[in-house]
Amino acid sequence: MVSNSKVKHEEIKIIPLGGVGEIGKNMYIVEVDEDIFVIDAGLMFPENEMLGIDIVIPDIQYLEQNRGRVKGIFLTHGHEDSIGAISYLLDKVRAPVYGTRLTNALVKARLKDEQVRTDVKFYTIHSDSRLQFNGVDVTFFKTTHSIPDSVGVCIHTSQGAIVHTGEFKFDQSAKHFYRPDLGKMAQIGEEGVLCLLSDSTEAERPGFTTSESVIETHLNSAFRKARGRVIVACFASNLIRLQQVFDAAEQNKRKVVVVGKSLKRVYDVALKLGYLHVREDLIIGIDQIGEFSSDEVVILATGSHGEPFEALQRMAKRSHRHVNIEKGDTVLITATPSPGMEVIAGRTIDMVYRAGAEVLTADKKVHVSGHGSQEDLKLMLNIMKPKYFVPIQGEYKMLIAHSKIAHDIGLPFKQIFILDKGDILQYKDGKMRMGGRVQAGNVLIDGIGVGDVGNIVLRDRRLLSEDGVFTVVVTINRKSKSIVAGPEIISRGFVYVRESEALIEKASEIVESVVHNYLQKGSFEWTTIKQDVRDQLNYFLYNKTKRRPMILPIIMEV
Repeated sequence: MVSNSKVKHEEIKIIPLGGVGEIGKNMYIVEVDEDIFVIDAGLMFPENEMLGIDIVIPDIQYLEQNRGRVKGIFLTHGHEDSIGAISYLLDKVRAPVYGTRLTNALVKARLKDEQVRTDVKFYTIHSDSRLQFNGVDVTFFKTTHSIPDSVGVCIHTSQGAIVHTGEFKFDQSAKHFYRPDLGKMAQIGEEGVLCLLSDSTEAERPGFTTSESVIETHLNSAFRKARGRVIVACFASNLIRLQQVFDAAEQNKRKVVVVGKSLKRVYDVALKLGYLHVREDLIIGIDQIGEFSSDEVVILATGSHGEPFEALQRMAKRSHRHVNIEKGDTVLITATPSPGMEVIAGRTIDMVYRAGAEVLTADKKVHVSGHGSQEDLKLMLNIMKPKYFVPIQGEYKMLIAHSKIAHDIGLPFKQIFILDKGDILQYKDGKMRMGGRVQAGNVLIDGIGVGDVGNIVLRDRRLLSEDGVFTVVVTINRKSKSIVAGPEIISRGFVYVRESEALIEKASEIVESVVHNYLQKGSFEWTTIKQDVRDQLNYFLYNKTKRRPMILPIIMEV
């Protein structure tokens, strides 16, 4: 497994552009001398304060500036947090993509849906693939995750291997597509791992992650007990859960309706490639639901970007295009909310109850995640035996928890590095040390706009959402030095004009006075008069209401 090249690598760098200090948006760079290897290109769902933002992707300026050095983009699996930003990356960096059969198919389907035209080459790899780049070998090993064809990536250098685990857990009941390459992992560990980058998502959870076979039993039981329709909410790319739903539906003589664009895309690709086994007559169209009694139907649903809570909320509010929740339905929420989404999940469950449905969520004692808990993480560390360790894929507290796990099994803290986005971890002259920073951060996607919404726009949206907008319109005549029309005041989201006549009247007087003073001067700058109107109104309105609306002065000349 060790690289057979005689080339001695002088300098190795590890740079996370996303996926550290956050959940999702995974993108990691490994540089070996002049060559750049990119691992994953994922997205993240927006945080609460990112008003109106659809998705968040990594800042790839560093890769744009060094596009000629990029040897390839290596994808660990087909979830959005690893492939969701691929179209944006390929638009700027024309590098070949290496992924497993399912991962590449999902990426191509995504590019087709987004109508992205690309001549980028896709290469299908598997656990026995070995790629060679200027004295650097890249190999792969299968891992167990909630989607098949998940792999870890191993970059072999003359100084030892740089290993990225991908997202993983150890499940003794894992079947066929989900079985890990334990022997290969052990072989990599024996041959020498310079640095391990390992998934930290469940680093705070003790024990082993519960086996998926437990969920199978719970689903069967829920389907059997349900009197009416069963609505199953899950993440679109959780293929192991989809298969369990199809199996439980078949055993309980129910038909399945697949609802949601991203879910349909994943389902079609996985079925075509043989990663899902579904009897043809098990699936029915949305328009066929009325042909069956309610206890013969299962509705499998997810929302935009494969996230289920948004879709459930629309169903509960009876605003979904296809399916609404009815009294007597049983709703199974099989998706564990990612950190930061717990409030949304709780609100969704409340809304579903109000709609008259029975809600079943995962038992708190039976936490089934696609990520390894503390004992899984210890096992990976013991198998790989790395000289240096970098916890990745998790919020900062998770990275800290993972670093403590590594220390507990014997790795000194001086050989553990917790990185922030853009940090450069450099191995040179036999030592690993921090070596500066590159440009990194968030690029916000709103509609078709990429990065055109920044902190200033978000600040304005926040202001509008909190205190509303206060618009002042004045028309002036410079020659006669007079106000021809106005001031007319329009308030939206600040105060109700009819009930605040005195406040509006006083605000008009302030504006009139400011404009009149400037007109008497003869010459003035438009920006100066507008800023003065803003300042004086802001002072007055805050004193009277303790609120700061966005003030928009519009001054026209006739």
